[in-house]
Amino acid sequence: MNSQAPDSRVPGRRWRGPFIALWTSQALSLIGSRIVQFAMVWWLTRETGSATVLAMATIAALLPEILAGPLAGVYVDRWDRRRVMLIADAMVGLLSLGLAATFHLGLARIWHIYLVMALRAVGGSFHWPAMQASTSLMVPNEELSRVSGMNQALNGALGIATPLLGALLMEWLPMAGVMMVDVITAAMAITILFFLRVPRPDQPESQAGDMTLIEDLRVGLRYLGSWPGMMILIAVVLLIKLALTPAFSLIPLLVRVHFEGGVVELGWIESVAGVGFVVGGLGLSVWGGFRRRIYTTLAGLVVLGLGLIALSVTPGGMFSLGMIWVFIIGVSIPLVDGPITAILQATVEPGLQGRVFTMISSLVGLSSPLGLAVAGPVSDWLGVTAWFAIAGILSVVCALVTFSVPAVIGIEDGRMPQHVGPVSAD
Repeated sequence: MNSQAPDSRVPGRRWRGPFIALWTSQALSLIGSRIVQFAMVWWLTRETGSATVLAMATIAALLPEILAGPLAGVYVDRWDRRRVMLIADAMVGLLSLGLAATFHLGLARIWHIYLVMALRAVGGSFHWPAMQASTSLMVPNEELSRVSGMNQALNGALGIATPLLGALLMEWLPMAGVMMVDVITAAMAITILFFLRVPRPDQPESQAGDMTLIEDLRVGLRYLGSWPGMMILIAVVLLIKLALTPAFSLIPLLVRVHFEGGVVELGWIESVAGVGFVVGGLGLSVWGGFRRRIYTTLAGLVVLGLGLIALSVTPGGMFSLGMIWVFIIGVSIPLVDGPITAILQATVEPGLQGRVFTMISSLVGLSSPLGLAVAGPVSDWLGVTAWFAIAGILSVVCALVTFSVPAVIGIEDGRMPQHVGPVSAD
């Protein structure tokens, strides 16, 4: 495979400016997307009060990304990643504009929300790997864990602000007005991206266009298949996701039914989770994690599981205590996700990262629709807290078992590519 060497025209000390510009553009895009996502989920909760409806909405948001992910990864590796992000941001903005018109005309239906969520997921299946793969070419290897922590802190900060802002906007504005916020922030993100230059990797094993789509997919699959530690880790996450994704998707119902709260309480609990994200993300950004990044992930998974178990047994009249457990859950998530992203960015060749990121995302996501399809009706029957207990127990057990698997503990050994620094844009 061709390696991507650092370009001498761009000294290592100059990577921060271009990357911060890219990071800022995507932060703007995320602000609008988070507000709209909050509004759509609460609209479904308010209109139906059904766990099944919320579960189906989550399936609509996940399934297209699972199906489109591997193909999207191939094209992310082939195409200009800046253009991929531009098109994805434009697509999301247009979808929000269309939904705003639907609400303004009084024509909005549940299936419209499902459709928009599904199409936004298709855009996300291109946007997310393009951003992650670009990061590995713009940021030195030794800074990747800290950048992942910074990204997690951003998600946490948005988690604090956007639920409260979303709740306020839903009180002050009609749904059409809330949708327009996403249109505005998408336009701002596109404007910044338009003036940026983002690095492009060499094509591994062949030049662009020499391989068919199927051959490109096979290269990615062979790469993953030759990495036992990652395949075992994927299997573990698949098991956890069977319960974890339904639990998180049912948080609005937990607030409404178990804690007997409304949109303000949902905003508070999501904001508290966001504070936890910020604390965990900033902690990872400053600390950098254990030398073996996988230790940080597994330790974070234990804390996550214990927090979910505690939340599941919190009485409905103790909303404040529930927020404490949600804060702990929020702290743990950056410690789980950030190191995994850094492992992939540091060890997978730049020209393969689009495929590897999306294939892993699709493989991990396969269990989510199954879990959601079961969790909705069962939660309507047994109660919403049941899935939080299940997810917590699975998280703790899987983390403790995985600590004893050498292939996972040594997941980074022998996988370092030659490229370990930033390169310049073409």
